[in-house]
Amino acid sequence: MEFSKIVAFKLGEEEYGLDINCIQSIERIEHITRVPNAPVYVKGVINLRGNVTPVIDLKNKLGLGHTEFTDMSRVIITKLEEIELGMIVDQTNDVIDIAADSIEAAASSFDSAYFDGVAKVAGRLIILLKLEELMKTGAV
Repeated sequence: MEFSKIVAFKLGEEEYGLDINCIQSIERIEHITRVPNAPVYVKGVINLRGNVTPVIDLKNKLGLGHTEFTDMSRVIITKLEEIELGMIVDQTNDVIDIAADSIEAAASSFDSAYFDGVAKVAGRLIILLKLEELMKTGAV
């Protein structure tokens, strides 16, 4: 049986996941420098170990409202090819092994541009996101 590893995180009450191979690190929220004329979901940029990294409010990007920062809020630093992007989430949960046969395709009844499918793991439903699609319009 084929498995993949994802990092599970929460946006509101729902759980989402990204492939662990695309994740550089998970950081606490530090100072974010605003960028003029950026889309509303772009919170700005951060200086992370000498790299200027754009940061988006993932909840806002997905049309789920705005993230209220708490002690549990995190920035997931992702990298696809040479592009880095930070995504603010409500909280990170854990790293999970997912069997390929436990993933169902995203329903065609909703806009699935950002969604790769839904994984059923131990009674949990985890919405899998397509990092490539999020990055197309996520960079500053």
